[in-house]
Amino acid sequence: MTNCIVTLSSKNQVVIPRTAREALKLKPGQQLLVLARGDHLVMVPRPEDFVAKLRGLHREVWPQENGKEYLEKERDAWDD
Repeated sequence: MTNCIVTLSSKNQVVIPRTAREALKLKPGQQLLVLARGDHLVMVPRPEDFVAKLRGLHREVWPQENGKEYLEKERDAWDD
């Protein structure tokens, strides 16, 4: 685990220290999710595919189909 102290710039930016970038294998231009959790701020690498990242969770929700198909059917139903 890498712990670092960073400073918020006058442009409201922070620099992610090299040790943290290397530990998470972050690349320039890569997107991060910024999550506000109470009085904490959490930054995590943005998954390329959220469904693939969550695959296996709550299998009872879509036992007969994959997650993408389920979500597409649900979203199509909103348009009806």
